[in-house]
Amino acid sequence: MKTQPKHVAKSSISESSQAQEELVTSKPLNLVFPEFNFDEYMKLKAKMVNKALDESVPLLTPIKIHEAMRYSLFAGGKRVRPVLCLASCEIVGGEESMVLPMACAVEMINTMTLIHDDIPCMDNDDLRRGKPTNHKVFGEETAILAGDALLSLSFEHVAAKTPRNVSPQRVVQAISELGSAVGSQGLVAGQVVDIASEGKQVSLEELEYIHVHKTSKLLEASVVCGAILGGGHVIEVERLRKYARCIGLLFQVVDDILDVTKSSEELGKTAGKDLESDKATYPKLLGLDKAKEFAGELVAKAKEELSYFDASKAAPLYHLANYIAHRQN
Repeated sequence: MKTQPKHVAKSSISESSQAQEELVTSKPLNLVFPEFNFDEYMKLKAKMVNKALDESVPLLTPIKIHEAMRYSLFAGGKRVRPVLCLASCEIVGGEESMVLPMACAVEMINTMTLIHDDIPCMDNDDLRRGKPTNHKVFGEETAILAGDALLSLSFEHVAAKTPRNVSPQRVVQAISELGSAVGSQGLVAGQVVDIASEGKQVSLEELEYIHVHKTSKLLEASVVCGAILGGGHVIEVERLRKYARCIGLLFQVVDDILDVTKSSEELGKTAGKDLESDKATYPKLLGLDKAKEFAGELVAKAKEELSYFDASKAAPLYHLANYIAHRQN
């Protein structure tokens, strides 16, 4: 698939019947991936993201709120979402500088969701990434406000820091995509239905709705926003959206599996929490073996969407799908 020269954003990615037809009829490539050091790639990208986040969230007055924001932001996350954002920009021919503010933004939002998820009125958890949760260190009120501040800062950061070689139209489109993923039709919807479903019989379709919205939507936005800001054509963006939907659901299926197969020490958070609160999970509804089989189907579908791209550029996303499928915590 052809790409534009670097530094040049491609034309508008508005839908067209011709683009939709090509999306359906174009043939996948038989990809042979070059040798790729995934661990080194992840380390380099995470280091870049951490440096950018450090500069984006300095210790300002009031000190306590910024300490709380930074405490969870730098609590040892793997930076999967920002790396997905960077990799999806690169696969469509963009440069990482075009999307680094967005990569930081999705990590700020992810951190907000973790802070809020742990507070007593939600999941009431004391441990996150092997450390006391934010509200245990700073108090519930400050934890809520730290999450709010990170959410607000994420959109401000994209609007203010995205470089000028990315068109305003694409910046607005990416912000809209991100806002939709987090709001009442996205992450919030999944959280609300998840809370309402505790202790009730939940169908497989209802469970998928919860996970697609609560977990998958932000992963999808990470990938799609990276492709938009990197100059992706509508066909490229929609293929990457399909890839992201698969790995987003995969992420949660694997989470469900780990919750019943790993210890709290291995996970860095309280194990067996879903079982204790009588939440519906894939192992609970399908059985552990079928849940693992479903995870395998999702990773295969994700990789299929990458087969339409140049192998050297698709390698990071290919290996990220494998990483999500086989992670141990």
